[in-house]
Amino acid sequence: MDVLVAGSTGFIGRRLCPDLQESGHIVRAMTRHPDNYRGAGTPVGADVADRESLYTALRDCDSAYYLVHSLTEEDFERRDAAAARNFGQAAAAAGVQRIIYLGGLGNDADRLSAHLRSRRQVETLLGQAGVPVTTLRAGIIVGHGGISWEITRQLVEHLPAMITPRWVRTRTQPIAVDDVIRYLAGVLDDPRTTGHTYEIGGPDVLAYLDMLRRVARIQGRPTPIVPVPFLSPRLSSLWLALVTDVDVQTGRSLVDSMVNEVVVHDTAIRDLLPFDTIGYDEAVLRALGERVGLRHDE
Repeated sequence: MDVLVAGSTGFIGRRLCPDLQESGHIVRAMTRHPDNYRGAGTPVGADVADRESLYTALRDCDSAYYLVHSLTEEDFERRDAAAARNFGQAAAAAGVQRIIYLGGLGNDADRLSAHLRSRRQVETLLGQAGVPVTTLRAGIIVGHGGISWEITRQLVEHLPAMITPRWVRTRTQPIAVDDVIRYLAGVLDDPRTTGHTYEIGGPDVLAYLDMLRRVARIQGRPTPIVPVPFLSPRLSSLWLALVTDVDVQTGRSLVDSMVNEVVVHDTAIRDLLPFDTIGYDEAVLRALGERVGLRHDE
């Protein structure tokens, strides 16, 4: 297929593009800076804020991946809504048959954070112009360069002990980035998934506290962790910005989401794409190994 990947230079996109190309697909790597692109596929210049540029980039494509979000911006909900609306309309005008979107887990019956609400809204807006949308909803994705994973790694590496907020007891179902790529590529090749929403996760359901302790054990860092009840979301985001390289706005958006349990309740994707998913400890080892390998290459 002729496939466009919006977000080709991001954490997921830069892994997905080579996988799709190796599978024989013709990949258009959408970026605002095509002259600087060095990844897999053919670079295509476009901006989600410019509908006309999107139409040009999407013309004659069979399918398109949408891996874009504005988490670092204070008004990310408005930006993401406008971008999704532009993309969906341009895809419809260009004759795209399907959009594949990576969203977030979370129970709609809960009081979802602004971040997770925005992910739900994007699902709807992408398909509003009539193009069927296949959505994969994931929680924390474990892999080198992923924001949530980097927060976990840096907290363990930078602190001899941690006083943590109450959200560390919230349950989540982390998934290895390699498995996310397998699911994203797999739904493209299965027409039965068109227009459906699926929940994806790894085999382990863990509290954030358990994830921190496992990473500490794997790295051989005895890190006492003491949850306390008085760290507000605002203080938590400032604390993350102090001890990690995540900015305050991104930290606040993620912290607000960490009060929502993000686990898989619908396992339908396992019947369509059955494979053994990677456990949390193995995913951590792979992420740490990739980081070490990249540092040696520099």
